[in-house]
Amino acid sequence: MINEIVLIAYGILLIVGGIFGFKKGSKISLIMGLLSGILIFVGVWLLTFMPKSAWIFLICVNLLLMGSFFSRLIKTKKFMPSGMLLLLALGVFIFCLINLNAHA
Repeated sequence: MINEIVLIAYGILLIVGGIFGFKKGSKISLIMGLLSGILIFVGVWLLTFMPKSAWIFLICVNLLLMGSFFSRLIKTKKFMPSGMLLLLALGVFIFCLINLNAHA
């Protein structure tokens, strides 16, 4: 149950971040925040049926997010928000890897 709580909180954070970005004038932040949050929720839903596949799916989603956040960090050279989100995505990535190994 703790796994689902962590992932749901992460998904909500991504969606809320997209909304904040939209309020600052970025439509792409809203779209990507909603999309990435929904993908995390899909991963949580998959955990009930196919745990190993769900963890692999969540790892892939986080790899894509880390790539996006890293490229934005390099482009803007500002830690907030892309650097913070990169660290958060890295933490969730490690969390997912640990859980994948537990289900292997």
